[in-house]
Amino acid sequence: MLSRKFGKEVTNYFAGLPFNRVGFLRGDHTFLNAAVKHPSTSFLLFQNNGPLVKDESKLAFVSYKDVAPLVGNDPFRGSEAQLIEEYNSTITRPLLVLLGLDERQKNGITYKSYSGAPYFALDVTPKGTIKEQAESVISALEAKGLKFFHGRSHMKFSPEEAAIFAMGRAVIDWNNRNPFCSQCGQPTLSVQAGFKRACPPKDLASAAAGSAAVERPPCAARNTISNVSFPRTDASIIVAVVSNDGKRTLLGHNNRWQPWWYSTLAGFCEPGESAEEATRREVYEETGVRIGRVVIHSTQQWPYPSSLMIGAIAQALPGAEEITYHDKELGDAKWFDLAEVEEALNLRAIPMGEPAPPHFAEGKLRVPPPTAVAHQLLRAIVNGYVQ
Repeated sequence: MLSRKFGKEVTNYFAGLPFNRVGFLRGDHTFLNAAVKHPSTSFLLFQNNGPLVKDESKLAFVSYKDVAPLVGNDPFRGSEAQLIEEYNSTITRPLLVLLGLDERQKNGITYKSYSGAPYFALDVTPKGTIKEQAESVISALEAKGLKFFHGRSHMKFSPEEAAIFAMGRAVIDWNNRNPFCSQCGQPTLSVQAGFKRACPPKDLASAAAGSAAVERPPCAARNTISNVSFPRTDASIIVAVVSNDGKRTLLGHNNRWQPWWYSTLAGFCEPGESAEEATRREVYEETGVRIGRVVIHSTQQWPYPSSLMIGAIAQALPGAEEITYHDKELGDAKWFDLAEVEEALNLRAIPMGEPAPPHFAEGKLRVPPPTAVAHQLLRAIVNGYVQ
């Protein structure tokens, strides 16, 4: 019924994770320890947020034996309460994130009523007390011809692998950017298979030899839900604005981009603001154009570091299409005929930063590739989404 009325659902690049996340098992250390060492388990490794790859278009997954020198034989040796009780801020624990179970694989682990091949993400960046172990894992894998791929151009993976990469990168990056409690400033501990950071009340690092752990100052994070405890996702909007007569669309150009490279407008949602309100505000602030109706088309997870891009299509109000610049964020903004936009969409997609293809004529419009939600929004309007 919904598909007949609104059309087929759009799954954008970096979305479409093929696993059951089994979030309710993240605190089950019995399951986690069994899953880590299961023969069907795969690990995606990250070094300084760069994934381990075979080449720039193919992720490399490894087995437990490849990471055993780093994670050890019992990485989830106790419950969350036990880990907090034994907390010692001078000891570095491997950051191991449960991505989920691939239920399509029949040779996976079976636990209670759940079955599938487990997938984990593991941070192997050499640091702290596990520096040597991490370096040994890295050296062994590089000797096999594998490498870590850094940068922000991870747009050549298959859609399925892109979704796995995006989840792993986002959670590992969140953990690494939040090593201290936002309430009291004390070091925190990663628990719940990477999906929660706890602020322990005691720290064995402060205790004298043979003494009990020293109590840390009181902290509100131990009694309430707070931003330091769970991964956050920042909401942002991205919008294809259609002219009031439905024949043109509004695109913007950033001065850092190549000439004639334009895209849809975007910005972050502010506190106390709906996605629709944020869309109207951002378009007005960046171009002076005022829009009326806003329709949500689709969304895209963006793991740099962790945003949810809410893709919208909106229509300009009558007599409010003149372009002015309020916040000077854009270098240029223009109205383009839909026919010109469609021609640009049909060109071979070239990611931003790469040279123009041989068939590209100087001065012709260039737009984002199909892996970007901006491309999907523009494709929707040239295909009659608003007609």
